[in-house]
Amino acid sequence: MFTNGYYITAELRVKDASQITVAKQALTTLCEKTLTEKGCSIFTLHQDQTIATRFLLWERFDDEAAFKLHFEMPHTKEYISLNLTEVVQFFQTNTL
Repeated sequence: MFTNGYYITAELRVKDASQITVAKQALTTLCEKTLTEKGCSIFTLHQDQTIATRFLLWERFDDEAAFKLHFEMPHTKEYISLNLTEVVQFFQTNTL
């Protein structure tokens, strides 16, 4: 079903609960733009149903180099500069 690659699951927390809608829109835009990057095939946003400030990103890049390049992209730098969320934890995995 899924091919091997560089999978990331990241848990994000919205820093200011009054900014959830803004953060969700910014993250949605980030997802759309990230999916146009060479080497990225999955970049999906999920919101926790019990804790509204918790979001998960499911990501798949071809390799670690593509993942690292993601952080050099203008849209990623723009999102980070908004300072809406913080990374609580993340995991790098692969399919079995």
